[in-house]
Amino acid sequence: MDVALLPAVNLALALIVAGIVVALVGFEPVQVLTLLVKGAFGSKAGISYTLYYATTFICTGLAVAVAFHGGLFNIGGEGQAIMGGLGAGLAALAFSPHLPGWAMLPLMVLTAAAFGAAWGAVPGLLQAYRGSHIVITTIMFNFIASALLSYLLVGTLKEPGNMTPESRAFAPSAHMPGVHEGLAALGIEWPRTPLNLTLLIALAAAVAVWGVLWKSRGGYDLRAVGFAPEAARYAGIRPQRLLVAAMATSGALAGLVGVNEIAGAHGRLLPDFVAGAGFAGIAVSLIGRSHPVGIVLASLLFGALYQGGSELAFEINGFSRDMVFLLQGLIVLFAGAMAQVAAPALLRVWCAAGGGERVSSKGSGDG
Repeated sequence: MDVALLPAVNLALALIVAGIVVALVGFEPVQVLTLLVKGAFGSKAGISYTLYYATTFICTGLAVAVAFHGGLFNIGGEGQAIMGGLGAGLAALAFSPHLPGWAMLPLMVLTAAAFGAAWGAVPGLLQAYRGSHIVITTIMFNFIASALLSYLLVGTLKEPGNMTPESRAFAPSAHMPGVHEGLAALGIEWPRTPLNLTLLIALAAAVAVWGVLWKSRGGYDLRAVGFAPEAARYAGIRPQRLLVAAMATSGALAGLVGVNEIAGAHGRLLPDFVAGAGFAGIAVSLIGRSHPVGIVLASLLFGALYQGGSELAFEINGFSRDMVFLLQGLIVLFAGAMAQVAAPALLRVWCAAGGGERVSSKGSGDG
């Protein structure tokens, strides 16, 4: 119930409240929802864009979840993703003219993860060994990362002769193949979109996070520290190293956003390629209950909201993306701050349906 039913009820409540707000401002809620779903899943191009956005949200959602299981609230996904993109971009600018794609792409993935991990590890060190609050340090590191990227793009990395603050285009070897290219090799026709093979990396990362957190001793120790730090310390677990490792891992996962955006979509360094995805990852992790499967499903939801919202702005006169942001905010409200409001009512319904008796009988039988 906690993993599946409660998030579904919270999502339904958010949609109901959003429908009421949409009706109050003069739009038809059913029409808006129908067009949103159609825009996100009604065509091959819509599905591709939904999955493209979802890829980014999987990375940032996992980045929040890993730290959360260690008792840390990582607000720094935005900055860690920026640094990951910077690492991937620097590798591409330096080596893509000289390396083939089979060597260049893994190098970009590794540098993106390494830059993100380093950016996440510093707040982890400050929290573990100096007591600095992780929320404050990660928020401030977001601003530092953004300022650093902007400084480089208006100076050292700016393409000569270009008025826009962006780097020069990467060589073809630094291009992450698009899904349409992979499907074309199999004889399947698919529209050209930004969706690229980073999707497979994000899904592999979700499987890896599940394996580490729930199938390894280190993952057990980390969850023990997050659940009861004093008990974990009494059991011989050293929380400081685990907290630093958790933040470094979170940073590496967020850094993969740079691969999706820089190598897969834009082909150059841009100042605003993250575009709030680090903060959206917080909502994704909350809705997904910090579990990789839930995060993947929540990422699809937010990807659909992004893509479907874009279509709504074209289809309905006067409908703006602000309404989509309102829906996202309501989802965050119900899935985060009010996540447990519906829990007592659900528990009463479950007990009235006989669930409580089944639980009690199982407990007495075990005794």
